[in-house]
Amino acid sequence: MKVRAQPYRTVSPQIRTLKWARITISRVQPQLNNMKHLLLSFLTVLAASNAAADYSRDYLDTAAIRSADSDGTSITYRVFNEGDTNLKLLLVMGLGGAGAAWGDAFIQNVESRGFEVIVIDNRDTGGSDLFTDWGTPTIWWQLLKYELGFSVNAPYTLDDMAGDSIAVLDAEGHEQVHVMGVSMGGMIAQVLAANFPNRIKTLTSVMSTTFAPHLPPPSSVAEDNLRDLAGGDAEASREELMRARGFHPESMERHLMAIFKTGDRTEEVQTITVPTLVLHGSEDPLIPPAHGVHTAEQIAGAQFVLIDGMGHNLPEPYHNQIVGLLTEHTAAYDH
Repeated sequence: MKVRAQPYRTVSPQIRTLKWARITISRVQPQLNNMKHLLLSFLTVLAASNAAADYSRDYLDTAAIRSADSDGTSITYRVFNEGDTNLKLLLVMGLGGAGAAWGDAFIQNVESRGFEVIVIDNRDTGGSDLFTDWGTPTIWWQLLKYELGFSVNAPYTLDDMAGDSIAVLDAEGHEQVHVMGVSMGGMIAQVLAANFPNRIKTLTSVMSTTFAPHLPPPSSVAEDNLRDLAGGDAEASREELMRARGFHPESMERHLMAIFKTGDRTEEVQTITVPTLVLHGSEDPLIPPAHGVHTAEQIAGAQFVLIDGMGHNLPEPYHNQIVGLLTEHTAAYDH
């Protein structure tokens, strides 16, 4: 008996699935491929803006490097202005950033307000353990998997990075601290406040997000503006500037995968009970202000402050305003 080939219509569901996948990839891939360049441009601008503002890390580099064990991962950090009566403040930097990315001016401004400042090197940056064995993820593929609901490959999550901060607090013998995080560091700080409320006195989340999917994407003009500000496309010069500023471009993509692997944290953020201050720049092209508004709306009693003119960085002209708001917030709840 001759077996006839199945007519096209009987396999059309599979064909439609493959066609849908191709259309999805063709639609999403260019956008995702541009993301790496956008982020590199952003970090270059951040580095360049601080260089223009006489960025220095000389003071930061005078502090002894300490280390803590976080479930087998070595985490390095520095402590400034130690004192039994000083308010304890943990600073957590953003995507690809080591503690040095805060810069001397910001650290010294915070110190001058009476804080003992603990500056952590996020895992995969600074002197902390690097995850180079994992290599560099293919961003567009991993983010496509995320969009389709599949698990993203990442060597760690934001929860792991929050655990690193707890390891540092344990090493220093601090029961409770105030925490301030910027960008991805704000996400880590939110995880800390949600999951370790007994260790966190107050939360200050700066230019960060819950990563809720309905929030607006980066500004449509962000990439062009950032590239113009960066003043060139030479990959080597970009990376050299970033490293001098305390950023690790080779770790940036793994950090990004940690954000996507952790996913939308709205429900987790809604559980935060510690006093919270949310700061956001009005001109942030990478994480638009709506993200900050949404974050504050999820936390009972949170205060939201929009900083006029600030983008997705911490330029020195804004230090007094930011640190002043931080000081008022923490003083009200430090007992």
